[in-house]
Amino acid sequence: MAAVTGSKPTRLMVVPYRPYYRILVGVGALITLVSVAAGSYWLGNYHGVSLQEDAVTERDQLRRDLREKTAEAQSLSQRVANLQLASEVDRASNEDVRGQVIELKDQIASLEEDIAFYRGLMAPTEERRGLTIGSVDVISTGVPRRYDFKVVMQQLATNHQVLNGSLRIEVVGREGDLVRSVPLKDLSPQVDEADIRLRFKYFQNIQGQIELPVGFEPERIEIVA
Repeated sequence: MAAVTGSKPTRLMVVPYRPYYRILVGVGALITLVSVAAGSYWLGNYHGVSLQEDAVTERDQLRRDLREKTAEAQSLSQRVANLQLASEVDRASNEDVRGQVIELKDQIASLEEDIAFYRGLMAPTEERRGLTIGSVDVISTGVPRRYDFKVVMQQLATNHQVLNGSLRIEVVGREGDLVRSVPLKDLSPQVDEADIRLRFKYFQNIQGQIELPVGFEPERIEIVA
């Protein structure tokens, strides 16, 4: 008997014929796929909403914290401003009090000087009687070579009479190598004459402002009455 050659025989299986089975399987697979997709969407959406709610809650908390910290910072800034203002007020008050104390001390010193001056006028000593120079003050004005001056002439006596006379004031100094004597009337617009008229019973003030010539260096003041 001759042998059969060729491809290996294929085994066949007989199954029942069900034409709607594949359709049902496809529909079931589609439903399963749609269910999985819907479930994934719902789960993702739920998770996203949950995260969004957490983010909103955290944002609102941060806003509340920011408002509280801002209010606290403003309160602290106001306290610092109040403390600085109080410090400035205290400093200004202290300066004001210090200035008043200095002013009162100056007034007291001036009053004591006036009292001593009038006491000397009304009760002179035996060594000091008649016409005398009470004081000579020369004070800088802050302007170079310009000064305020005040000369007080007084009469020391127990029985004061009107005194008549004249007063000559000269500033002696150097101009280069030369000694120069300049009358007060050439230095001060308040003095009109070289011989200043004196007429007083107790005292007389001669005062004004002097301006020294450029190149003139004063050394002393000469007063003749």
